[in-house]
Amino acid sequence: MSSLFIKTKVTVVIAAVCLVLGTPLKGVTADDPTAQPVVGDWLVQRLSSEPATLNPITATDVYEGAVNGYIYESLLERDNRTLNLVPLLAESWKVSEDKLSYDFTLRSGLKWQDGKPLTSEDVLFTFEKVKDPAVDAPHLRNYYRDLEKVEALDDRRIRFTFSEPYFKSLEMISGMSVIPKHIFAEGDFNTHPAGRNPMGSGPYIFEKWDTGKEIVLKRNENYWGEKPFLKRIHFKIITDDTVALQVFKRGELDFMGLTPIQWVRQTKTAKFRKAADKHRYYLPGYSYIGWNMRRPYFSDKRVRRALTMLVDRESILKNIRYGFGKVVTGNFFYESPDYDKTIQPWPYDPAGAVRLLEEAGWTDRDGDGIRDKDGVPFNFEFSITSGSDFAEKLSTILKEELSKVGIEMTIRPLEWALFTQTLDDRTYDAVTLGWRLPVEADPYQVWHSSQAEKGSNFVGFENTEADSIIEEARTTFDKEKRMQMYRRFHRIMHEEQPYTFLFVNESLVALDKRFQNVIVYPLGLDSTEWWVPEEKRKYK
Repeated sequence: MSSLFIKTKVTVVIAAVCLVLGTPLKGVTADDPTAQPVVGDWLVQRLSSEPATLNPITATDVYEGAVNGYIYESLLERDNRTLNLVPLLAESWKVSEDKLSYDFTLRSGLKWQDGKPLTSEDVLFTFEKVKDPAVDAPHLRNYYRDLEKVEALDDRRIRFTFSEPYFKSLEMISGMSVIPKHIFAEGDFNTHPAGRNPMGSGPYIFEKWDTGKEIVLKRNENYWGEKPFLKRIHFKIITDDTVALQVFKRGELDFMGLTPIQWVRQTKTAKFRKAADKHRYYLPGYSYIGWNMRRPYFSDKRVRRALTMLVDRESILKNIRYGFGKVVTGNFFYESPDYDKTIQPWPYDPAGAVRLLEEAGWTDRDGDGIRDKDGVPFNFEFSITSGSDFAEKLSTILKEELSKVGIEMTIRPLEWALFTQTLDDRTYDAVTLGWRLPVEADPYQVWHSSQAEKGSNFVGFENTEADSIIEEARTTFDKEKRMQMYRRFHRIMHEEQPYTFLFVNESLVALDKRFQNVIVYPLGLDSTEWWVPEEKRKYK
């Protein structure tokens, strides 16, 4: 899953950050540093799950963003190297002293991929849809609750007016993908055909979507900005990690994420090293186990803490992820100043977990070997995404650990679309997932109580103090003060354990050697910079 963050130039399916933000790591460079980039060849990359939609307003998963990052654009973007906001569709902007008014001026001559002009009316329409309660975008609307008015001053100028200051206002309005009014204005927005056939203003044009197989984009030859070098982007939908690596080794994939065992054991041959380069870097996010607090088993924080103490995270990190990551204790990115590194993870302690379970009233009253309380046996389903090697191994370990203390767990593998539907409907018991994070995070989307009914607060976490901190932090522009508030919030998360926070994971990727100018930036890889020498081209 992905929380919203400002659009960047990073368009590769696996976005990442390095440990020292602002300093690009050394990447693969051209064999001849004096060689000039040329146009040609394709990039064939893996999508591990199929997007539910390519409507950027209603989509909620990272897979949509991987594709739409090439098609749609925003007013501003983050510079690859500095992470500063820089012009994209907008050539300039101005912020009022009270942080309530934001004026943007669009570049002249902008066009949609069908040749029609892109104007401030399209920007206005985009935010009207985001604010429309009939549109399935509660995950976005919470960021714009204080957006009082959007005005198209003329064809190129647009003004945003807020009723309250918000430290992320500039980022949130300038990072929204702008959609074409003339395409989306007619019909049901939530089920609009453009969700399967997107049309934006970006450097690549949607060509086709073969369900379950691939999504294909082609270079926008009339792109208003600097055109990319690669002629096509092919996303092959391959849900199984093992199959994906086999396809890569056959030369039918150019880029994919690797599992730890693939990195350590299955890609170390001389043949593989001759064909591909491997890169590793930290993801801006974390993985977790989410406990649906609406269920009687997970409503008590003592039980949730006990469950965390039954997960041997250090052992799992070492044995399943081969040490590629760090155990985390809260919801902010591990390298962010908002993350409190003085908070130590709850230990793996089965005996202590049993004491907490019994203290919370979960004992085996009928002697059947399963703990129960008020006539409810501690028996729940653990939902995972099909084909995820990590989720399968984690769930197997968890099932065994829980059975030792009288808790029965059933593993429920689901395809991605059904998996996300169970989250939206709140019909799951427990899940394992991950969040991708922005440069500056706001916990509102995932943790405010208002998002529990219909939003990204899937687990139903409600805490008065946490709500108060979230709300006050949104209007706090002093980074030091906001950091202290967020560190208190981090401690609440640690005490309440609505998630069992797992790891900040290292991103492990493989890329065909023929691509040049491959650089790992603070927010990942930018394939629009890549090119292939004529003599190494695979596709014509």
